[in-house]
Amino acid sequence: MNEFEKQKHFLMDVFKSQAYIPMKKKDLEILLDVPKDKRAEFAMVLDELVGQGQVEITKRGKYQIPENRPKFIKTKDHRSKKPTKAEQASKKQSLNAVAKKANQPKYDNIEPDIIGRFISHKDGFGFIEVEGQEEDYFVGRDNTGFAMQDDIVAAVLTFGAPGKRQEAKVIRIITHGFSDVVGTYEKSENFGFVIADSQKLGRDIFIPAGRDLNAVTGHKVVCHIDDYGDDSHKPEGHITEILGHKNDPGVDILSIIRSFGIETEFPDKVIKQASTVAKPVSEADMAGRNDIRDLCVITIDGEDTKDIDDGVSLVKDGDNYVLGVHIADVTNYVQESSALDVEALKRGTSVYLADRVIPMLPHTLSNGMCSLNEGEDRLALSCIMTFNPKGELVDHEICESVIHSNHRMTYTDVYAMMTGDEDTRAKYSDIAEMIDEMAQLSKILRAKRKKRGAIDFDFPETHILIDENGKVVGLAPYERNDAHKLIEDFMLAANETVAEHFQLMESPFVYRVHGAPDPEKMQTLGRFLGACGYALKGKTDNIHPMEIQKMLESLAGHEDEAVITKMTLRSMQQAKYDTECKGHFGLAAKYYCHFTSPIRRYPDLQIHRIIKDHLRGRMNERKISHYESILPEVAMQTSKLERRAEDCEREVDKLKMVQFMKDFIGEEFNGTISSITGWGMYVELENTVEGLVHVSTLYDDHYEFIEENLTLVGERTGRIFKLGQPVRVILDSVDEQARTIDFILDEFKRF
Repeated sequence: MNEFEKQKHFLMDVFKSQAYIPMKKKDLEILLDVPKDKRAEFAMVLDELVGQGQVEITKRGKYQIPENRPKFIKTKDHRSKKPTKAEQASKKQSLNAVAKKANQPKYDNIEPDIIGRFISHKDGFGFIEVEGQEEDYFVGRDNTGFAMQDDIVAAVLTFGAPGKRQEAKVIRIITHGFSDVVGTYEKSENFGFVIADSQKLGRDIFIPAGRDLNAVTGHKVVCHIDDYGDDSHKPEGHITEILGHKNDPGVDILSIIRSFGIETEFPDKVIKQASTVAKPVSEADMAGRNDIRDLCVITIDGEDTKDIDDGVSLVKDGDNYVLGVHIADVTNYVQESSALDVEALKRGTSVYLADRVIPMLPHTLSNGMCSLNEGEDRLALSCIMTFNPKGELVDHEICESVIHSNHRMTYTDVYAMMTGDEDTRAKYSDIAEMIDEMAQLSKILRAKRKKRGAIDFDFPETHILIDENGKVVGLAPYERNDAHKLIEDFMLAANETVAEHFQLMESPFVYRVHGAPDPEKMQTLGRFLGACGYALKGKTDNIHPMEIQKMLESLAGHEDEAVITKMTLRSMQQAKYDTECKGHFGLAAKYYCHFTSPIRRYPDLQIHRIIKDHLRGRMNERKISHYESILPEVAMQTSKLERRAEDCEREVDKLKMVQFMKDFIGEEFNGTISSITGWGMYVELENTVEGLVHVSTLYDDHYEFIEENLTLVGERTGRIFKLGQPVRVILDSVDEQARTIDFILDEFKRF
């Protein structure tokens, strides 16, 4: 059976499902998550089903099994007959029951105005996000139809006053966004409840007797939802996994990990396969590769890094710099469609948390045979680039190679060498001259990138220090020095070179793209800057990154620098993966991809396969067709998984900061207003912890939120709170469940 026939059979199963509600093609595409580049093919499948008479289109353009098609039921004498009107009514009643069980209002053929993803708020209301639309739709508490986070819903519009956010009412839930919930179990005599960690669920989940895996009160559990409930009863489910007691070390972070659907363990089949393929480099492995083991290659990473993807080398050719960026050849061990590959794509990326790393590949590979460990022969893909003294690329070669890492360097040691530390330079005397030349080239490449307009958002990062019991013992700044920038400059150069090479070849590929900012967001930023006494030159509907770069540089050392830099970053689009080379706005780069981290990012692994197919002469029409069919889904899925990993990392950081701050309740701190909303102002402390001063605690006046310049203005006193303003606050409370911190201004402590 070919792919086309498989799709027909799959769609017929959907149409025949008792829970299926007739819907239009666009709604089906959303329900079944059909990629944009597959929608023409999807339409052809639908057309053939209609042409064959298996499916019909109603007057309203909805697809369904033909109503006049004989529907047979078995009788005792095995004869068949057409259902009576009563039986048809019973069938419709069954559909209504299915709809009710799925939290849907009664099926009454109401035509929806919009279909989109529901985003719930802990206070009961929500929003509907519609694909391709910038503005979402507000849904009041009484109009949610019991929709939950990430449900795909159909809704009708209920309000549309000029200048106000459009409101909507959910009329049915097409499909639920999740089926598993992480929470805390509370046991009663004959049943129990799971109190979900997520504030967005809103309701406890009933666990019948015998379906609790013998969990006890206080256990953190994973619960599968069997019935989503309605206005007369709670959701109902059963426990599938016990993570441990809520007070056990590490269970708090594990609960967050599992709430995002991230698996911490690999399937046995994947572990076994990793052990099987992780063999030492042999002569057979080296066949057909460039043997450059005599080249001095070093790796530069953090002290704790164990998955080392990249090594670098540098030699001078007259005045030119010959830079080698050597990347672990992970594809030699992870074959396409293997168990390892399927699992890697399922994960998309490694996840780096405060107390652990959840790798994309098993440690046997990520920390072992794929890691460019010191003193070991390793298979690699090398991008060897020749730059002239102006930083212009004059030649390059991309090849399969065998390398041998001479030194496992840290950023600390390299920076010490760059700044003249004699002891460190003596310790690594064999590479001291190479480090000096690398520092020269790094500065040249950075200056060239800056000249074309690349933006450098250099935010101070915080390193959360955790002991063996999971307790936060401190927050330390994580500084980015010139050694970090050196590696960044070299990796960027390789990523751009590889992207340009394969774009000019017109090969199927996966690019890293970053679109220009939305003009409306730029207009908002421009108004805010104007209110602060600054200006953003250029047209907001077609701004060049250089104008943003110049504006940020003009703020260097100014008290508003951090706030405006954050505001600017929030105005940017998110970078993502794409099969089209659309450029990278933030880097002011025409060509860009992710080539340098195949141990921890799937897109890098994917393009390594493409590169090797070209190098080995295997990129024929069949291969091209294959890549063109799979890459759009790879790009879309890995972009989503990247967001998931970032969200998980952010939630863990928030939790650990809340836990750290709970020992300081009642103490005073200096802070800066980092964000202002209608419900209050967020204040960031010097240790980067952020908390809310709720508008209700500003006792001296009633404050109005002025959205245009992001200020809170007192109606009677005219007092103004603005971004970047220093304030003195008292830590009032923390909430580990919600992962929030609340401050009050110290001047109101007497209230």
